[in-house]
Amino acid sequence: MDDGVYDLRGLKCPHPAIKTEKRLRGMPSGAVLTVETTDPLAIIDIPHLCNEQGHILVASEKTERGHRFIIRRG
Repeated sequence: MDDGVYDLRGLKCPHPAIKTEKRLRGMPSGAVLTVETTDPLAIIDIPHLCNEQGHILVASEKTERGHRFIIRRG
């Protein structure tokens, strides 16, 4: 179940990680969130967030304009 795309393109560190954490907090366990970013530090911050908070990073991929993360809430 994918709960949609969370477009965080244009935001700079640490905002993509903070906003992703807040969005995930409001979702039920097992829900899937796709996050789009352009912040180069997100490739460090988002996987770290998942590891620290017990979420599953299903996929991390480079896109034409940035990066896409698919996260399953733990």
